[in-house]
Amino acid sequence: MKTISLDLRERIVSAYDEQEGTREEVAKRFRVSPGMMKKLLQQRRHTKDLVSRHRYSDRKTWVLPEHGDKLTKLVAEQPDLTLVQIKAKLAMTCTIQAVHYALNALGLTYKKRHSTPPSKAGRTSPRRGRSGRPRKASSKPAGSSSSTSQRPRPT
Repeated sequence: MKTISLDLRERIVSAYDEQEGTREEVAKRFRVSPGMMKKLLQQRRHTKDLVSRHRYSDRKTWVLPEHGDKLTKLVAEQPDLTLVQIKAKLAMTCTIQAVHYALNALGLTYKKRHSTPPSKAGRTSPRRGRSGRPRKASSKPAGSSSSTSQRPRPT
């Protein structure tokens, strides 16, 4: 989407300041969304200016190409390191997620968890299954069905 010029931003905010209508009315008059109107007023309140801030909208890369070479070498030497250990060994200032994405981009795999012994706690809930008495092999007598009866018919 195209950035709104500084001149238009100033006219929108001054129209609102001069009480030429509500936010929605001013936004409709200048053909901008009510959300844009709200953002302009917030930006002015927080930063005291209305200049476009697109230069701040992109994600900053914390894992640089030189880190890529070090990551590749470290994972080749010690493939069982966790993300936290990799970050610590390389003294990186980025987040754990950034290390994950960098390794993923390089096509490298790494150990996902710490090595810990299995939990000694047993089951905390019973196994799923039928409740009540165990089912018998056959609940109906042999040679009968639901449509026949055991007693002889009178003749």
